Parts: sequence; structure tokens; C-alpha cells
Amino acid sequence: MGIGSGIALFVIGAILVFALNIDTGGYVDLDLIGYILMGAGVVVFLISLILVMRSRRTETVDRTAVDPATGERVTRRSIRNNEPLA
Repeated sequence: MGIGSGIALFVIGAILVFALNIDTGGYVDLDLIGYILMGAGVVVFLISLILVMRSRRTETVDRTAVDPATGERVTRRSIRNNEPLA
């Protein structure tokens, strides 16, 4: 589940609470189900945001060496981003 799933749960719950007026004969309370889905959507959205923000790290490595052919100093920089493929 990700950010989109949290938003989708929230929207479906809001539709159940605010847009539908269906009489189910007292067996199912659609308003309660909608509020539960909205709460679950908020929780999933926040957890997804925390995990996305936590996984952003950058690693930089500088290496300096002497080129044996010319005798010049050569500096190489490697940058690695550990971002998820969302």
C-alpha cells in the first residue's frame, strides 16, 4: 500500500459517509464503514509518507589517485541515491 492507496481509501470512505443515502434495513451502517475507511486511509497515507521520507539517503564517495601514465592526480566522485522505485 502506498500514498495512492491511502488517498483512495479516504475518498471511498468520504463517498460512503457524505454522498450516499441508502437504506440497508438497519443491518449495515454505511456511515460507520465510511468513517472507518477514512481513518484507515489517513493512517496508510501517513505511514507511507514516513517510509518515503525515511528512505531518502545520499551516499557520496570521493577517491583520489595518481594516474600512472601522466602522473596527474585524478579525483573520482560516486554519488548513490538510495531512493525506492515507487
